[in-house]
Amino acid sequence: MHALTEKQVRRSLVNCSRSEAESMTLPRTFAETPWEELVVLGWRDPRAPLRGYLVVEREGRPVGVAVRAADTRMSSGTPAMCLLCQTAQAGSDVSLFTARRAGEAGRNGNTVGTYVCADLACAVRARVEIPPWLRERDPEEVAAERTAELEQRVHGFLDAVLR
Repeated sequence: MHALTEKQVRRSLVNCSRSEAESMTLPRTFAETPWEELVVLGWRDPRAPLRGYLVVEREGRPVGVAVRAADTRMSSGTPAMCLLCQTAQAGSDVSLFTARRAGEAGRNGNTVGTYVCADLACAVRARVEIPPWLRERDPEEVAAERTAELEQRVHGFLDAVLR
């Protein structure tokens, strides 16, 4: 992913108003973001804990979506899987996120949702949390495959928001 400015991130959001994008709080570590290691930038809004954001590059430009976490969580004793990075975790570390659809559909209240890592750090997990059944393979190759698959699934979620 190419380095983005705060302005580019705010303008990338396709499913919220300009005022909502302006009120968004960027991650505290935004200035130190390791852009070259990411295929998706994801974070929870520190001032609004149920809000989060996902930004990807699409056709050479950033495209972002605002998401909202469910206000309840699964039990930590319940196993769950993020449907973006496909990392198995405790249920308390995965949350249902919904995104208002873009355009008129979103204005009419239509949403799409999926289960995602509660901290939206899927890009990091895809690279470093290698499932046991893949550990015999070359770690760099596995990380590259998982990252590419994550990017495809995020684009699929984005397609659903844009429909």
